[in-house]
Amino acid sequence: MSEPGYGDFEFERKFLVRALPTDLLVGSTPDVIVQSYYLASEGYALRVRLQAPAPEGPSRRSGDIAGILTAVAGQWSVCTLTAKGPAVGGTRYEAERELDPLVAEEMVRRGGAKVLKLRHGVWLGEDGWVLDEFLGANSPLIVAECERGGPVTDLVIPDFCLTEVSEDTRFGNEHLASRPYAAWARDFEAELAAGGASYLQSFGRNSRV
Repeated sequence: MSEPGYGDFEFERKFLVRALPTDLLVGSTPDVIVQSYYLASEGYALRVRLQAPAPEGPSRRSGDIAGILTAVAGQWSVCTLTAKGPAVGGTRYEAERELDPLVAEEMVRRGGAKVLKLRHGVWLGEDGWVLDEFLGANSPLIVAECERGGPVTDLVIPDFCLTEVSEDTRFGNEHLASRPYAAWARDFEAELAAGGASYLQSFGRNSRV
């Protein structure tokens, strides 16, 4: 949630991750998230999100959205409708409203471009991080996010973060829903090999651990 005075604006920075830091996630259980986008144009998006503890067994990473919806039906802990504006400098307008679980699930079943992912959470110092492990056509993409109630400045960037992608719109979930990672991963890897890792310098002092 945003701090008082920031209203519906959210603040986050995003990083590409090669592999989950399993040593930091021992004993934790990820959530499964299904997101359906009914609008995604020029940074504006309208999204329905379902979130619940991930089911056990091989179905957890199957990438089968219909199977996940069936396995977790009636167990959703988060059901929201969110209107988003374009991201500018690590800041984005996000107005969110809770939905009835039955309505949200049926909306996701019936339409929208979808993203399926497992969300892992970990605290590092004073910051909470989420690592989104994308499934299906977006596998093996993993993105780490640090979100705060105000601008994410003077960030301690953990060593599992390979490069920053906060301003690369290709990594936005609404883009991944319509143009999955598999369609452009090779091009991105070539760009990364040519230019090397980079981190935004306009948010105070970055440090690495």
